[in-house]
This record gives sequence, C-alpha cells and structure tokens, in this order.
Amino acid sequence: MGANGVRTYMGNRGDEFEMRWLKPCFDLGRSKFVFYSSRDVPSMREVIGDADIVINLVGKYYETKHLTEVASFPYIKYETNFSFQEANVDVPRTIAELCTEMQIDNLIHVSSLAADPDSESEWARTKFAGEQAVKEAYPWATIIRPSQIFGYEDRLLNWFAWMARSAPFVPLVDEGEALTQPVYMNNVADVISKVVDEPELYEGKTIDCFGPADYSYKELAQFVYDITGQDPYLLELPKPIVKALSEITKFQPYPMLTPDLVEIMSMDYTPKMTPQEYNDSQDILTMADMGVEPTTIEKGAFEYLHRFRRGGHFILEGGYHSQHTYERKVWKD
Repeated sequence: MGANGVRTYMGNRGDEFEMRWLKPCFDLGRSKFVFYSSRDVPSMREVIGDADIVINLVGKYYETKHLTEVASFPYIKYETNFSFQEANVDVPRTIAELCTEMQIDNLIHVSSLAADPDSESEWARTKFAGEQAVKEAYPWATIIRPSQIFGYEDRLLNWFAWMARSAPFVPLVDEGEALTQPVYMNNVADVISKVVDEPELYEGKTIDCFGPADYSYKELAQFVYDITGQDPYLLELPKPIVKALSEITKFQPYPMLTPDLVEIMSMDYTPKMTPQEYNDSQDILTMADMGVEPTTIEKGAFEYLHRFRRGGHFILEGGYHSQHTYERKVWKD
C-alpha cells in the first residue's frame, strides 16, 4: 500500500521514531504515525479519523505482564498488563464499534486460522470471540484468517533457530507430530492489498490464508536445521512436561515458550474445510479465489534463515571468507 497512492495512518503505542523504519516502505508523505492507547477511546478515534478503510492488526501471542508492589513478602508480584481477552476481543470490538459510529466504509480484521471456541488454547478461543465481536458490531467486516505465518520476523521458523542458539535442547511437543500449514507473509499482504483495492467485493466475507502443504513440527525443525547447519538436541516430550517447563520460561521479557504456545504446538494448525467445501462456499474464500499463488517454505525461508549459520552465508564458499572465518571442515557431513 505504500506505493499505490494510499495515505496510511498507523496507530502505535510508542512514538514516531520507534516506527520510523516503516517510512521507506511508503511514498513521501503517504505515511503518518499516530499515538494511541487501546484503553483511551478518543485516541483510537483520532487514529481512525476520516479513513475509508480500517485494518486491525492488533494481537499478541502471549499475555504481557509487569511487576507491581504488594504489602507483604516478597513485596512484588507479576500482574497481567494486556490479557488475551483485551487484545483479541475487547480492542477489536472497540475498533469495530468506532468504525460503525464514524461511518467508516470498510473494516478488515485479521484473525487466525486457529480461531476455535472449543480450543484448548485461550489465545485461539479469544481469536474466535474477537471475530464474533467484530461481526456483531460491524456485520460487513472482512475477516482475514491466516495460518501460521513465515517470513523475516516470524515466530515459527525463526523460533527453531533461536531455540537452537539459546537453549540446551529444542522441545518437540508430543513428538512434534501436530501439523501446520504455514503461509508466506507476502501472500497474506497481497490478499489484504487486493481487499483494499476492491473492498466492496469482500464485504462480510472471510478469507482463509494457508500454504500449499502441511508439515509436522518435527519436519519443520529438520528443515530449518538443514538450512542453518545447527545441530541442536531435539527432545521429544509429552505435552504436560513441556507445559511444566513453560511455566518457568513464560516469565521471560519476550518468552520463547508459554503454556498457551504449548497448546498451540500440540494441535493441528490447518484449514478447517476440505478443498471441495471451500469451492462450494460463498462466504469463506481462499487465496486461490483472490488470485494469490501460495509460496512454499522451500522458496521463501532460505533468504532469512541463513543468517543463523555459524560464520554466515559465505562460509560455504571458498576464498577469503572461508579462510578467514572458520575452517570449511565445520560444514562437511
């Protein structure tokens, strides 16, 4: 959208300098950063302003917490700052209500393919509740439901690489047998861009975005380490044990593992309908209906995972880099 003449207002909770890295994505004067708080409705109203289309990308994969003082020992405790309920349900509902109140032409709400009222994951349950809240407040909203997204800053393929670098072992929940069908970030962006170009065609529709193939988490781990050259200890553990470990790691500033993430990694993150059911549906579309060809992880992942190689990308080639960094024998089978 940065180069198609659209003027974009981006709500953020920091300041303009925190988001300045986005400016080169837009033509000069086409981007504006507006401070807001999700607990301050007037500030949210200012972000929306006189927009024709609103895109809600607010979400969090873990509940943020902070330390607060208490009167008794140990005098501090962890307190939830933004819960799943607030991030995934209350904020989208407020945005949808404001869009109705301010007579905004179109609303695009980005949810998740895992949204399910009966899921063991609270995140997935609140994602579903958020969809319902948006539809109730703004019935003609377009719902985008991507599968797990892979791309430069993803928390899927990068997760395996970071775990191999920072943890003594990489846990595979229930032997890593659960399936996921990841979708490339550019494909989801293309879908949203197409909706922005012709929003009236997709009013009240749901668009499911998923990749061309499914993989188990164990297969994804092997795929990542084939690229990065890392050789971590893959430990296949039952879900209760991994969940117990996550009760400790959840206190990290940016937790790599939380109890809710363990639930997600133990369930299939795949389309809920068969190809024929999608073909027959008028209200639930796919990327194929949008003319977007899904990108495979084999094509899209190398360009950002190779940075995890010991010695960098050029270590596999002869010449100066291999002679002055590490011996090439490190990479021989």
